[in-house]
Amino acid sequence: MEPKLEQLEQKLNIHFKQPELLEMALIHPSYLSEHPEVKEHNQRLEFLGDAVLGAAVAYYLYEKYPESAEGDLTKARAAVVCESCLAALAHELNLGDYICLGRGEASSGGNERASILADTFEAVAAAIFLDQGWEKARGFLWPLIVERIEKTMLGVSSDFKTLLQEMVQRQGNESLSYRLLSETGPDHDKYFTSGVFLDDKMIGSGGGKSKKNSEQEAAKEAVELLKKQP
Repeated sequence: MEPKLEQLEQKLNIHFKQPELLEMALIHPSYLSEHPEVKEHNQRLEFLGDAVLGAAVAYYLYEKYPESAEGDLTKARAAVVCESCLAALAHELNLGDYICLGRGEASSGGNERASILADTFEAVAAAIFLDQGWEKARGFLWPLIVERIEKTMLGVSSDFKTLLQEMVQRQGNESLSYRLLSETGPDHDKYFTSGVFLDDKMIGSGGGKSKKNSEQEAAKEAVELLKKQP
């Protein structure tokens, strides 16, 4: 195996049984016209990787957000597997340093182009899946996508009580409760303020025209607080 591929293996923390799969994942179609000895580029792997990545994201969402609506899960998956997100993941792994491009693509900065980076990331995911199996591929992808998924779910869901409950449960804590802190205004125009408590410690508060809305606002504040914690 070439030293650059060994370096990438170390970065991915995966030792390939079939290193030619990783090599193929890095070959852009433009490279073939100038290197007739190379027989295959990464587009077929890209096709498979798109499905592998989609399944990994869908599985994470299904497992970690059991109360979330299908519509929210679909929006979150679409946001995470979009070109810009995949290109950012490729940047994190410095995949641009390893892509084999034709001279024209290379001279025009193809190794920094979002579409090429995203396609290469998908191809690498497929190479891992073919070489190591589903569990290894999922184990590679989940740590990379977890933070993005959770930020996306925060954006697509208006049910912050459910999001908060799921976050707390993942931390192994069940003692979440809501309390009405105040109720002001005349009967026809009430304003409620609620707090959300974890182990009797208030972690968020919020107000609204109904008790339900005030609890959602309190949960939203708590979710944002927990997101900032390491």
